[in-house]
Amino acid sequence: MAMTYYLWLGILGVIAYLIGNISPSTIMAKRQGLDIKKEGSGNAGTTNALRVMGKKAGAITCIVDILKGVVAVLIGTLVLGNAGAYLCALCVFLGHVWPIVYKFKGGKGVATAFGAVLAVNPLLALISLVIVAIIVFTSKRMSLGSIIGAVAFAVLSIFLEPGFFLFACVMAIIMIVKHRANIVRLIHGEEPIMGIFEKKDKKDQEEQTETDEGGLGNE
Repeated sequence: MAMTYYLWLGILGVIAYLIGNISPSTIMAKRQGLDIKKEGSGNAGTTNALRVMGKKAGAITCIVDILKGVVAVLIGTLVLGNAGAYLCALCVFLGHVWPIVYKFKGGKGVATAFGAVLAVNPLLALISLVIVAIIVFTSKRMSLGSIIGAVAFAVLSIFLEPGFFLFACVMAIIMIVKHRANIVRLIHGEEPIMGIFEKKDKKDQEEQTETDEGGLGNE
């Protein structure tokens, strides 16, 4: 009986990892004659897809990456309950970050982690999302939101999903490590703002310039 249980854990882990290997940004980039690993930040995640291929590609990448996490965890839950869910959450995340199909060069795992946590505990995922959204809209930097969100969901899991805490810690640590270059840039004030905010800032600056010029003209 125990042997069958561990066999299923192994099978579920492999399935979840392979689901994590699916990379929508890489596939879309290839169709455009691009190598997402050599464009922009060289990352296969949502932010770089948005930067390199535009809003539509960024949205598709985000949705598919989230769904990967949700599907993997649901499969684990159906087969082995919470144990299967927790294992699949970690494995699908690892499959996204280090996909064997793409020579272990994947994304930073933020969207996939969110999808996995959403399937494990919706409340935990949604509270973490609110925290990320607040940080992103105040700082205009996705990387800072992702880093703080990683810490937040690991801490919140202590209260909302205690059995998931160790898995959450591993995922959070990996996400933070994958953002190490961003952390250095944030410390030095060199981290660029997200494209959508950059365009808004430019528009605001242009409007302010026009207002100033109009004011000077009236004097």
